[in-house]
Amino acid sequence: MVGIGTFFDMYEVFLGGVMAAVIAQQWHLTGTEKSAVVGAAFLGMFFGSSLLGVLADRLGRRTMFLVNLGAYGLASLLTAASPNLAWLLGLRFITGLGVGAELTLVDTYLAEFLPRTVRGRYIAWAYTLGFIAVPIVAFVAAKTVAAHTVFGLAGWRMLLILGATGSIVIWLARRQLPESPRWLAVQRRSAEAEQVVARIESIVQRQSGAALPPVPTTEAAQVHRVPLSGMFRGELRNRTIMWWIFQVLQTVAYYGFGALAPIVLTAKGFDITSSLGYAAASFLGYPVGSALSIPLVDRFERKRLIIVSALGIALFGLLFGMAASSALIVTTGFLLTVCSNVFSNSFHIYQTEIFPTSLRSSAIGIAYSLSRLTSAVLPFVAITALDHLGATAVFFGSAVLIGVLCLDVGLLGPRSTGRPLETVAERTPSATESAPASETA
Repeated sequence: MVGIGTFFDMYEVFLGGVMAAVIAQQWHLTGTEKSAVVGAAFLGMFFGSSLLGVLADRLGRRTMFLVNLGAYGLASLLTAASPNLAWLLGLRFITGLGVGAELTLVDTYLAEFLPRTVRGRYIAWAYTLGFIAVPIVAFVAAKTVAAHTVFGLAGWRMLLILGATGSIVIWLARRQLPESPRWLAVQRRSAEAEQVVARIESIVQRQSGAALPPVPTTEAAQVHRVPLSGMFRGELRNRTIMWWIFQVLQTVAYYGFGALAPIVLTAKGFDITSSLGYAAASFLGYPVGSALSIPLVDRFERKRLIIVSALGIALFGLLFGMAASSALIVTTGFLLTVCSNVFSNSFHIYQTEIFPTSLRSSAIGIAYSLSRLTSAVLPFVAITALDHLGATAVFFGSAVLIGVLCLDVGLLGPRSTGRPLETVAERTPSATESAPASETA
């Protein structure tokens, strides 16, 4: 129920590139206007991620789940009726505002429910559910745009309506979700937290047919109230700075390809229908990479997976930028997106583990908003560079920034795999703490 919602974030990333490529032809847009179509939603995501992330620490995870998805669905529906570019940009901004905190809330909510031994792979499963839909929708988009009109509406307008319709279905399903007991405990609402946990325990006991084992005192969650300013004190300050640098740079590694692939391919000389078809084939790597991460994220240290997969993105990005044949474009694009979702799932799990419960959503949301701001600026820089320098130069620049990202995480990031959530969040594990078996191997 939570994981399927991750689809809408990636849907928006893909949709921005599709709309820019299609509307540029239909409305005769300039290069700057084309960049604005891609960047408008990301600018909204910048404000939405930080604002709704902070509100989730004040008002609750479940409440903001309903607010953000409801706002996204309504704004997306209105965008489909945009009469001109000004209306479209304004409504795309509001759409981004709504969906901006989706991944922040997904990460926070799931991490606060899942035990440490399965936390990584279950969050990876949740993302895999959402990403299965991405290549399907990409192929639908290619067919819809190729048809020019569907039920009398332009193809890109139908894509907006489809996104809005899907979000309404998920919104109705999410009304059944319970609130996070960790958040309730921080808010001193212990009785409500106990009700949520007792309900889960009764279901597990009924399904297993046996008494539940006792909880070791070392495993019991000790949640503490930490003010928002605590992000900038002591050990948390170092983690905050490290993660802000990471989020600014990860946009280039992850969102750059998803948002710009159709535009890059049209710049290589392919027509819009072929470009969308090749991009759709490449996007098959999103669910494959997400599924591939499932057995890896709890076996290997998260920060090491982040670094290795990021280097894979840099390598295949360079090859994609230099590729001229359709076969090489699809192959390198597919391998790039496989690495992208091992990278994405690893860092989404990792960021939930390095901040305490009382400011987890705020810290993640504010940091994540920086990636959205970078995403809003990226099209203006990347499309200008693409026009003047070519695809190879764009992806070479991306590879350099990815190298800086790897140094940032490798040198400053704490270890987290297989450790209790609150323990990791409050301090850096000492060298004497046990590492995953694969590390020692």
